Amino acid sequence: MPALNEQDSVARVIGEVRAACPAARVLVVDDGSTDLTGRRAAQAGAAVLKLPFNLGVGGAMRAAYRWAHENGYAAVVQVDADGQHDPRDIADLAALTDAEIVIGARFAGRGNYEVTGPRRWAMRLLAAVLSRIADTRITDPTSGFRLVRGPAVALFAEQYPEEYLGDTVEALVIAHRAGLRIRQVPVAMRPRETGTASTNPLRSAVYLLRVVSAVGLALARRRTGSAQPCPAFA
Repeated sequence: MPALNEQDSVARVIGEVRAACPAARVLVVDDGSTDLTGRRAAQAGAAVLKLPFNLGVGGAMRAAYRWAHENGYAAVVQVDADGQHDPRDIADLAALTDAEIVIGARFAGRGNYEVTGPRRWAMRLLAAVLSRIADTRITDPTSGFRLVRGPAVALFAEQYPEEYLGDTVEALVIAHRAGLRIRQVPVAMRPRETGTASTNPLRSAVYLLRVVSAVGLALARRRTGSAQPCPAFA
């Protein structure tokens, strides 16, 4: 659970995760928070990995994957600390056992979550490109609600992208090139009740368009030669 200044929601979300998955270990990566996020997470029963300064979601999740890999965990589920993800949907992600990465997709027939303007166009284009690259239907490549298991945990412990949106989009390209399987299940997003989003519509549109260009280059490279599995998993 990557968290930046989510003191008002983190304990509640931890409680929901523990209720939905009693056997799971909850790790909160306090990504340089300046409030009581880390303390309230610990009080709620989570393990807390406190970063000395803000690295962004990508850096926080790489730290989480390294922690999970070093401690022998077979699977990791990323859940936002702001409460927008419903932990009860984790069971649906875990039930899809034929993939190393399972995305909780917001645009797959459940709920009424919407984006508008340039961000919507860019996300649709991203979905089309990633679906083609991964040879599977992906409607929500930027979702931060996902399950990663098996060799994908070790892969992301070493190669997880830290750039904005690289942690979602580029991570899928890396996983596909390593020969890992990607699937999605529909989930419904809940409205943010506390805190402030880490981005804004204009910034999201600009970065999404940059990622579209990068992924387009990846697709062009794929046409000239097939991707080889990561040696660690061959």
